[in-house]
Amino acid sequence: MINSYKDLIVSNKAIDLVIEIYNLTSKFPRDEIYGLTSQMRRAAVSIPSNIAEGKMRGYKKECKQFFLTAFGSGGELETQVLISKRLYADISLDFSKTDALLTEIMKMLNTLISNLEPRA
Repeated sequence: MINSYKDLIVSNKAIDLVIEIYNLTSKFPRDEIYGLTSQMRRAAVSIPSNIAEGKMRGYKKECKQFFLTAFGSGGELETQVLISKRLYADISLDFSKTDALLTEIMKMLNTLISNLEPRA
């Protein structure tokens, strides 16, 4: 039984993604600290934060809205990862774990959101 957002697999994977994003962006050029690094970190942190807030609200409609916000932050992060790959193609960065986690989280959020839809 799921009693808390901490029990949600998607929440734990989203936190893993935050750690991965911090590790990845720490290898970006120093002059990027207030640009893409900051944007990616904020988008990544937004995902588990909105999952937690949605789950804590308790009502399906509010929960769905926060899960949609988390999904939107995932889309934002996905775009920023694509930009990073192009900008820093000359730096040896491994995006494979980030890509895998983000894809999995987006699928999980999509399923959770769909399950919160009213039944016809």
